Amino acid sequence: MLETAPRTTRVPWRISHGAGFWTIAAAFAAALAFSTVPTPLYVLYQQRDGFPTFVVTIVFAAYAVGVMASLYLAGHVSDWLGRRRVILAATLAEALSAALFLAWPEVPGLVLARLVGGAGIGALTATATAHLSELRAVARPREDHGRAGLVATVVNMGGLALGPLVGGVFASYAVEPLRTPFVFFLVLLLGLAIAVALVPETVERAEERPAYRPQRVALPPGARPAFAGAAIGAFAAFAITGLSMALTPTLLAQGLHENSRLLAGFASFAVFAAAASAQVVFAGLSTRTQLRLGLALMVTGLVALPVAASTSVLWLFLAGGIAAGAGAGLNIRASVATVAALADPPSRGEVLAALFLAAYAGLVLPILLVGIALVWLPSSSALLGFSVLELGLLAWAAPRALR
Repeated sequence: MLETAPRTTRVPWRISHGAGFWTIAAAFAAALAFSTVPTPLYVLYQQRDGFPTFVVTIVFAAYAVGVMASLYLAGHVSDWLGRRRVILAATLAEALSAALFLAWPEVPGLVLARLVGGAGIGALTATATAHLSELRAVARPREDHGRAGLVATVVNMGGLALGPLVGGVFASYAVEPLRTPFVFFLVLLLGLAIAVALVPETVERAEERPAYRPQRVALPPGARPAFAGAAIGAFAAFAITGLSMALTPTLLAQGLHENSRLLAGFASFAVFAAAASAQVVFAGLSTRTQLRLGLALMVTGLVALPVAASTSVLWLFLAGGIAAGAGAGLNIRASVATVAALADPPSRGEVLAALFLAAYAGLVLPILLVGIALVWLPSSSALLGFSVLELGLLAWAAPRALR
């Protein structure tokens, strides 16, 4: 049987558990920032090669498919392979993705780069969160365990927020905007991979490795309506973040006639920053209150966004994105807490896997529909259709999740 009790012995060439905590946090944040850095760059690829907006959504969908496949196939293997080994492999996968962006900058290469990057993020997310908690437990055994979870949450959303902003800066001021960001992250990720290799392990690996199996996906018996409500709510929340990651530059250019690359990066940054900030600011509220507030903010943002696109009001577009992002952040946090409370401890990982698979599907299906719609419809109409779909999902999910 595996034991996940943290190791207390020090290997001479390893860094301390406290330093390891911040090393893993930095690697986690850098990988997530890299996953969103292409957001303001898609328009540049589109202008260079002349492909339609629908192709941008395909490139983005490849990332989401990579995340989902990796969550299902590799999200749990650190329990018996070890946390450090999986995080190191995931960080190197992100570095490989950056190298693919540099070596093969045409559409097939972009799709492959995003698929590889998504696979790395899928393996990294749960593993890094668990490793942070275990490292902190050794470094500060008397500290509230919730602090490590809060750091993981801030790193998650904060990393996603920084990527578009960094990409927007490079796109606006770099001499080679389609190369410089990826050179920067390639060097950064390789350096962090070396640092990750020095972090202490926190999982005792059994001498006999268990037979591999994909992540089990289970639903909590007797609580399926509440689970369905939380899962659909998370699907809708991830769709908002997916829209921000994939199509914000297009919506700004077509609907509001704003072509600034820096503005495109800032608009996406604001959505994720709002999600991270809301999770921290309202952490003291009950799960039910967070869910209600999150739903209210999402509805507000989903109403404001199409109005802003149809009237070309930039401040309303930014405010709507911030409201929707804050609501999505609260919704995701409350959905995870709801589902974790529904499941028995032995099946909690399997139930959360089902939740995240449903959530990440929100990064694929709605965004592809919007991309198809943009082939024939103006951006304001496509965004209106997206908002109507999202509001319908929330109307169905809310009473079930709150029950």
